[in-house]
Amino acid sequence: MQTDPNDTQELSAEIVALLDSPAGGDGSPSLSDLEDTLTTGYARALALEAERARLERGLMGSSGDDLVALRGRLDDVQLNLSELRRLLIPLRSRARAARTLINSWD
Repeated sequence: MQTDPNDTQELSAEIVALLDSPAGGDGSPSLSDLEDTLTTGYARALALEAERARLERGLMGSSGDDLVALRGRLDDVQLNLSELRRLLIPLRSRARAARTLINSWD
């Protein structure tokens, strides 16, 4: 199964928008929005890791144009995975902070 780079870019843009939004008050994302996007992000990262492993296995038996195409796709997947992981770290922290704030009200 091949991941869609456009879907990953849209997810990354969604994460950036959440991270750029206010941390509290009007315009701040709900904990549900943060957690849903975080879950989607982790699922996408797992799909990218699976695709990377499949591509790496495919490289072993490839040559010529197939090899060039697989290497290019592997580079793209690796880049998308690295970017997504970079964004998931602060999103996880943001969700944790929102959860802590909500729990302090109880």
